[in-house]
Amino acid sequence: MSQIIRVKPTQDGTYTVYRGTLVLMSGLTRAQAESYEASLAVDERKDQSIH
Repeated sequence: MSQIIRVKPTQDGTYTVYRGTLVLMSGLTRAQAESYEASLAVDERKDQSIH
């Protein structure tokens, strides 16, 4: 089972992408964070369709 991928804003105005409690990427603009989140979701769906 995969962990939830989410984007959270930080106090300095940037965004951080998490998978569960693990920080994957930080210091992003909102657009960058959402794009990264979307690409991870696509990769996950590809991995699930293989198995």
